[in-house]
Parts: sequence; C-alpha cells; structure tokens
Amino acid sequence: MHPGMNRSKGFSLVEIMVGVVIGMLAVIIMMQVFALSESRKRTSTGSGDALTGGVMALYAIQRDVRMSGFGIADTQLLGCRLTLPTGITLNPLTAATINSASISGHDANTDTLLVVSGSTNGTTQGDLIANVPTATTYPMQTPTEFVVNDWVVAAPSDPNILNNTARNACGSTLVMGKVTGVAAPTVTVTAGSLMGVGDRLFNLGKAPTIVGYAVRGGNLTTCDFTVTNCQNAANWVAIESNIVSMRAQYGVDTSAPMDGYVDGYQQAVPTVSGNNNCNLARISAVRVALVARSAEFEKTAVTLAEPTWSGSAGAAIDVSSNASWQNYRYKVFETAIPLRNIAWMGKITGC
Repeated sequence: MHPGMNRSKGFSLVEIMVGVVIGMLAVIIMMQVFALSESRKRTSTGSGDALTGGVMALYAIQRDVRMSGFGIADTQLLGCRLTLPTGITLNPLTAATINSASISGHDANTDTLLVVSGSTNGTTQGDLIANVPTATTYPMQTPTEFVVNDWVVAAPSDPNILNNTARNACGSTLVMGKVTGVAAPTVTVTAGSLMGVGDRLFNLGKAPTIVGYAVRGGNLTTCDFTVTNCQNAANWVAIESNIVSMRAQYGVDTSAPMDGYVDGYQQAVPTVSGNNNCNLARISAVRVALVARSAEFEKTAVTLAEPTWSGSAGAAIDVSSNASWQNYRYKVFETAIPLRNIAWMGKITGC
C-alpha cells in the first residue's frame, strides 16, 4: 500500500473547524436576514392595519355626521337644552357638537364629537299645536304626522322667549318623549314640555341617532345616548383600535348677515349673531382628523415630529402623552364633512 493513501481518506481537524466556522457564519447571516425580514413584515403589516383602521373609523364618523341635523334643522330647536330619556341633558342641542360637556373621560389632547339626527321616518319641520296642551298631550294641526313609538320634542314658536313660567321655552330645558297614542287631533307622549297654542311638536322618528365619538385608551369608541348613560365609561364601545387622536373644527359662516357659505374653520361656536340659535345655524360643516398608529413598536425613533393636519393652527395634534410616541409610525386621515340638513336651511332672515 502506498504510504500516502491513509492521509487522503478524510478531513483534518483544521479543515473541519474551518467548515464549522463557515457554517456558523452562514447561519448567523441567515438569521439576521430572517429577523430583518420579519421586522419589515411586521412594520408593513402594522402600517396596513393602521391604514385600514383609519379609513373605517373615518367612514363611521363621516356617515353619521352627513345625516346629522335631520329633524332638528330649525332655529326653534337649535341651541335649546334637551333632556334625553336616559337622563342626560344636551346643552346646546345642535347637529354636531365638538367637545360636548356630555362627554368626558376621553384621552388627553383629543376632541370628542356628538352627532344628533332624527330617523328617516321623521319630519323635517314641526307640526303646529292647535289647541291648549298639557305637558304630555298635544292637540295637533296634523296628527297624522305622528304614529305610536315616534320620538318627539315640543319647542316654543319664539326661541327668544326666556323664563316664561306659563310655558317651557328655550330658556328652560326641553324634554324628548315617545308617542304612546294618537287619537285625532291629540298626540299623547310619555314625557314632554309645557307649550302653548302656536308652538310646534317636532317628530324625530322611531330611531333617532344621538351618538358620541371619543378616543379612549388609544381606541376610537362610541356610545348611543338614546339607549344608555354615556357618562358611564363602561358603556363606551371600541370600534377601532390604535386610533390615538381625533381633532375637529366647525366650518362656519362668519358673514354678517349670513350668506350660507363656509368662511373658515374653528373650534369655537361662532358669535356673530346675538341669537345663539342663529350662531348654531351658521355651522354647516365639520372638519375631522383621525390619527392612526401602527401597532409595531420600533426599537429606534422613526417619527421625529408629531403629525399635522389642515387644522393644526387651531387644533394641533398632540400624541406626546405616550413617552415612547416616537417609536411608532402614524397616519393622519382628515376630511371636511358637510352638515347637509343644516346647509339646506340656507340664509336665515334675521341671522
């Protein structure tokens, strides 16, 4: 046998160690590539979820705001205080209210939105009270406009009457009640406001919408004021996660007298007219911004400046309450929503 044949039958220890090192380096590189790929995948997935969530959340708000004001688009109702069946009092009553006193417990540096609308089987204007009423029985000019289970509100014909002890005017609190019977010409309700001949009874239909929107715990939440006590935080339902901010502004007509066109956006109710009912009638749009946050926490700061939107000058977005806010990615969704039922009122004489 040739003397060198034994040495050619295998690898030396050095060769094996070199191979192991090369293999380990290959594994390390592959794991790094895999980890980077997974990180990018999570970022992309989280960003995609944020986009979807933001779009769906904005659509929900936009749908309700567009229909707001139906059944209450009248200066006899706008600006009044209204007590709901759940015991909550809306003050003032208007199509859409930014930062209503009836909503609390929302995240810091975020706005709330309260949207009010009658249902589709309601009427756009109130019917005249034709004879002397009580607080729960109304002799109506057209009783056929009402059916059992409709929700109604009686309001004074003159919204400027205040503190009249003989009747419940806009200076006092109106009451939302349900129709329990219609025996022409009288409409009977569960609860109402003491009015007089010539005042009006407004029909909000069988299913009026009084819905609040607020950001709570980083989620967009909603509550139906017609069926539950929305001053209890437990009654708010999350409809979209990772919505960390909502800002809103009114689109207002600041012309004197009003011309029916939006002149600018602001958070405060306009004070152009001496009559608050007229001032609320000047609000014919709402501009809303929602900030969606990716669920993926990044190891390094990926957002160096807070998000902005068209209304930042008067309602800046502030997400800094989270100490690690820079380690998330954000997307802002904004839109201007017309209050069609208010806009259709047009120019109002005396406003």
